[in-house]
Amino acid sequence: MTAKLRPVAAILVSALFAVPLYYVLVNVFKPGDQIARTPASVPLPPTPANIHAVLTRPDGLFWVSLANSLLVTLLSILVLTVLSAMLGHYLARSAKRWTRVLALILLAGLMIPPQVILIPVTEVLRLTGLMATIQGLVLFNVGYYVPFGVFVFTGFIRGVPVELEEAARLDGASRAQVFWRIMFPLLRPATASVLIFLGVWIWNDFIDPLIILGPSQGTTVTTGIYRSIGQYQADLGSVFALMFLATLPVLIFYLALQKQFVKGLTGGATKG
Repeated sequence: MTAKLRPVAAILVSALFAVPLYYVLVNVFKPGDQIARTPASVPLPPTPANIHAVLTRPDGLFWVSLANSLLVTLLSILVLTVLSAMLGHYLARSAKRWTRVLALILLAGLMIPPQVILIPVTEVLRLTGLMATIQGLVLFNVGYYVPFGVFVFTGFIRGVPVELEEAARLDGASRAQVFWRIMFPLLRPATASVLIFLGVWIWNDFIDPLIILGPSQGTTVTTGIYRSIGQYQADLGSVFALMFLATLPVLIFYLALQKQFVKGLTGGATKG
């Protein structure tokens, strides 16, 4: 009986998650007045007017938001991947006691919501002159998400035989050469997992860009959707078109790295 109910439960859960996606897709191609009247109906006939209106806005809200989100996300995940891989390698291969304490401190950072430390962070950024700058937002992302990257890389590296590094050292390779030429190419699955997770989190982040960048200094795709909604009225067609266009880059990014995604999550699960 249980085996027969599993497919039904899977279908119901999938349908539950598909409802918001359905609403976005059908309302992207409907006029605004029709969205308000029948939000769940299929667009007949479909119209690309909403997408065209967003792409040709006089203030260029979508293009500015897209450029800022791409810049912040790419810089953040690149720096995070390099730092997390190097620190994870050190913690995985070191036998010193204080490295275990450092690992516990880093993992404790995963339990702290970013909103809890947002006010102290803004004070630090203000004192250093990085408030309302892209650099300040990238620095905040790197500082907050490093523990997650270290956690993934450490577990994966512990499953890689240390004899590979020892053989390279015997051949005369330096520590840097061992890491970048031997270890880092083997970390592709873990790297894909870190890039996907952190890329999606940073891309979808709303409150941190809104506070750190400020409403007048810059906008990302998430804050751009917020800015497109007025106090007394909103163009529903443009809002749905913005949400649809904002999901496309991160969806393409995920599909490009999905082959390595599961390997990175399971790597190191049975060793270390």
